[in-house]
Amino acid sequence: MKIQTKYHGEVVIQQEDLLTFPKGIPAFEDENEFTILPFQEGIPFSILQSTKTPNLAFVIGEVFLLFPTYEIELPQNAIDELQLQEAKDAIVYCIITIKENFYQSTANLQAPLIINSVKKIGKQVVLNHPTYKTKHDINSSPAFSVEG
Repeated sequence: MKIQTKYHGEVVIQQEDLLTFPKGIPAFEDENEFTILPFQEGIPFSILQSTKTPNLAFVIGEVFLLFPTYEIELPQNAIDELQLQEAKDAIVYCIITIKENFYQSTANLQAPLIINSVKKIGKQVVLNHPTYKTKHDINSSPAFSVEG
């Protein structure tokens, strides 16, 4: 299937690379189908690209690669919606807000994207965790640890 993308122009994706977000993503509830594309070589981010709307794409990063001490406990309704059978099937991403000075970019750790890697179902889950913010400094990630 060919789709137009925000960052990569036209790309061909396979059926098995499609992710379904049954309830969409907050503020984009009508967007139910996405795929994950590479962002750029050497950067630990990817693009969550809508298959329907070319300009709808989120820069995402795997939370545990960026923040190894991140802790998450999913509410039961999220586990049910994602049809998760085992914790190892869940991939946890955060949405990255890229700033002009890259090292001032932020990660949304309060509302991670959870993907069931087996069923290809996704959901953004809002956590009530006092440590995590919607604009967590990525410069605090061991993956970057440089002055910006």
